[in-house]
Amino acid sequence: MKLGFIVNPIAGMGGKVGLKGTDGPEILKKARELGALPEAPDKAKKALEPLLDLKDRLEIFTYPGAMGEEEVDGMGFKVEVLGARKEEVGPKDTEEAAKRMLDIGVDLILFAGGDGTARNIYNAVDTGIPVIGIPAGVKIHSGVYANHPRNAGEVALKFLKDEEDMEIKEMEVMYIDEEAFRGGQVTAKLYGYMKVPFEPDLVQNQKSGGIVGEEAALDGISDKIIEQMEADVMYIIGSGTSLRPIMDKLDLPNTLLGIDIIKNKELVASDVNEQQILEHIRGKKARIIVTVIGGQGYVFGRGNQQLSANVIREVGKENITIVATKKKLMSLGNRPLLVDTGDDEVNSAFNGYTMVRTSYTEEALHMVRGL
Repeated sequence: MKLGFIVNPIAGMGGKVGLKGTDGPEILKKARELGALPEAPDKAKKALEPLLDLKDRLEIFTYPGAMGEEEVDGMGFKVEVLGARKEEVGPKDTEEAAKRMLDIGVDLILFAGGDGTARNIYNAVDTGIPVIGIPAGVKIHSGVYANHPRNAGEVALKFLKDEEDMEIKEMEVMYIDEEAFRGGQVTAKLYGYMKVPFEPDLVQNQKSGGIVGEEAALDGISDKIIEQMEADVMYIIGSGTSLRPIMDKLDLPNTLLGIDIIKNKELVASDVNEQQILEHIRGKKARIIVTVIGGQGYVFGRGNQQLSANVIREVGKENITIVATKKKLMSLGNRPLLVDTGDDEVNSAFNGYTMVRTSYTEEALHMVRGL
């Protein structure tokens, strides 16, 4: 069995430095100047781990350096490196790699990147060969991606072992205009379709969004939150079981019905009150991670009053991340999320729509109303 393996090594570099992507050499240069580091290679390695079960029977075709060779090196796979090593790689290299793999007749292409990378793969293979994407970019609206890097490997493993029995779906390749995205406008365009081995709990469905299992969704949410944590920033972790996986993965004690503060992935204070929070964050950069009360929709003002209007003012509305599974959001029907801090000015500042992190790769736009 033959696997094509392609990594876009610059995918995702614009995320942590606030550039919302790395399309184009100037943006990539700016990302590097701001200290952005490659993230796609590590995610690609995670996707390869499940495939170790097949290493004696699997032949991997990849490209030199960070486009795949470095990620697969030392894992024990039989590897053939195609093409010539380059100092800088771009979209044309991704397309060239995919075309070579199509010509060779690999059974599946496993690739790491974002929507731009998916578009490059599509340009090369169209629906000529099944693919599965490893989510590594800033913009991931396409349905060709697994919902977590490791799950991309799990899908590939299942397909390679049971190719004839696995459902193949034509999934959407979407593309987002980065310039508009940086300006706050999300305009997704359908670019085409590619064939994807479909496993409902592991592959995201762009059209309907799909609902992965609660545990899998929370697992993905916590991975994304941890990956996006910045050095020397105070993270105020709200109450509730939805946020517990974050603390569990950091191996930190969690106050299930209280508020904890972490910095550099270490516990700063646990079960803190409003004043303690203010003492810890005053004059420092801080973020709040909060979830939604299922069936009710409260984000602030129920069960987390420690996150008061004063705390929210100090942190800044732009530094608040709301997380909730799709199932929890669906439990609200068409009702909005609610904010009831007791301060009309703060409450009204939330009126409108906000993004809610619903899985590792997905966010949902949801109405918020201040009471």
